Amino acid sequence: MAFVTLNKKSLETNYNYLKNLFKEHDKEWAPVVKMLCGHKQFLEYLLSLGEEQVCDARLTNLKTIKSINSKVETIYIKPPAKRSIKNIVKYADVSFNTEFTTIKWLSEEAENQNKVHRIIIMIELGDLREGILGEHLLEFYKKVFELPNIKVVGIGANLNCLSGVMPSKDKLIQLSLYEQLIEAKFGKKIDYVTGGSSVMIPLLQKQQIPKGVNHFRIGETLFFGVDLFSNKTIPKMKNDVFLLHAEIIEITEKPVLPYGDLEENPSGELLEINPDDYGNTHRRAILDIGLLDIATTDFLIPVDKKLTFIGASSDMLVVDLQDTRKKYKIGDVVSFKMKYMGALRIMNSRYIEKRLI
Repeated sequence: MAFVTLNKKSLETNYNYLKNLFKEHDKEWAPVVKMLCGHKQFLEYLLSLGEEQVCDARLTNLKTIKSINSKVETIYIKPPAKRSIKNIVKYADVSFNTEFTTIKWLSEEAENQNKVHRIIIMIELGDLREGILGEHLLEFYKKVFELPNIKVVGIGANLNCLSGVMPSKDKLIQLSLYEQLIEAKFGKKIDYVTGGSSVMIPLLQKQQIPKGVNHFRIGETLFFGVDLFSNKTIPKMKNDVFLLHAEIIEITEKPVLPYGDLEENPSGELLEINPDDYGNTHRRAILDIGLLDIATTDFLIPVDKKLTFIGASSDMLVVDLQDTRKKYKIGDVVSFKMKYMGALRIMNSRYIEKRLI
């Protein structure tokens, strides 16, 4: 059975690096924990590193967090669906919002639960995912401000999450100016100007973040140590927090090319034949994991760099062993580092065992 490990020491290293980085620049941050898919043991460990504030986009995960420690401040980081309003108010201390109708529902439910629900208004800065247009912000805020049991504690933006628009100092200055407009117009303090996600860290390191942007939500860099501008590991951070391990269930010397009439496989792929491979054989291994778990091999990085992917079906992954010097045998485990989307898929699979090491 394939399994995934979370390395406590590596995660602690990354957490402390980010904690010190944001403290050095006098900024606040909150871990985005949706990568953990509500896994209680992993969440308990992460919360032991620091428990002030966490972000997630799944209500069941926020419910688990509250069951571990009810004092942790939870932030729901996407606009709420109507059917989720009751549980948003129950399990999320703060939610991201872009629609007045939704905030009105939150207001009514917060009144029913005898709570004040806090919200962050998301503003569109060009990536074209969630966010109201900046020219509508003052009118929008005025209507929201009049609702009972609702408190606007911040404004925010997302970049590089849908269209790939990268952050810049100019865009963040624009976001900061919106906060100043609200405070000047209504005389109301906005606590958080939440500038974005892990993609902001290189700008922070280069001191390109305006003073007014004071809060960030960090997931990918926390778990993968990656600089999203260069796609390289940040010095002093770790890229092995998550490792996927799959067992070898067959090793055979087989022809490089299949034989017989070729059509598309179940994934809709049609194999391209290289005539130079006719007559050649390679040693290959089958691993006990497949597309049902990983979706695509594009998100997997073999720890043994001499392994190459041949292909995958729903439940099995085939790798070429021809160039490796390791003497693999049946029952051995092959390990992979993962990119963000690969690890997210694996963590969400109920077929993959999760281990804290």
